[in-house]
Amino acid sequence: MAEPQYDYYHQRKNAPSTSKILAISTVVPFGASLLIFAFLTLTVTIIGLAVSAPLLVFFSPVLVPAALVIGFAVAGFLTSGACGITSLSSFAWMASYLRRSRLPEQLQCVKDRAQETLGDLAHRTKEAAETGISKAQEMAQSTTHEVGKAQ
Repeated sequence: MAEPQYDYYHQRKNAPSTSKILAISTVVPFGASLLIFAFLTLTVTIIGLAVSAPLLVFFSPVLVPAALVIGFAVAGFLTSGACGITSLSSFAWMASYLRRSRLPEQLQCVKDRAQETLGDLAHRTKEAAETGISKAQEMAQSTTHEVGKAQ
């Protein structure tokens, strides 16, 4: 008696589940209807092309330049949009990179060094100006002294 239960369990295990049967019964009609729709679309497209081909050949001197102008205009708009999106995304990346980086600390270090350099330059300029003024005064005194001796 134990063996028939084993066989029943073994057969039940290999049988497809209810969800698989339901999925197959849903997918097969849906796929078949899409295949029929694809066939009908292809048929209508071929018939439409056969009917409109003589008209396209007859009106091609007008249609070709018009299609080129429209194509170039669309390409220009798409290129403009792509460049705009690229620039906005690069600015957004740069902003997030600057927020995450140590840039404020580096800028403060550069600012401190610039102030130190400018302070040193101001000190040297002041010394040079004082030296120039003192030499000018010495030259003025020596010139005055020489003029006094000459008279």
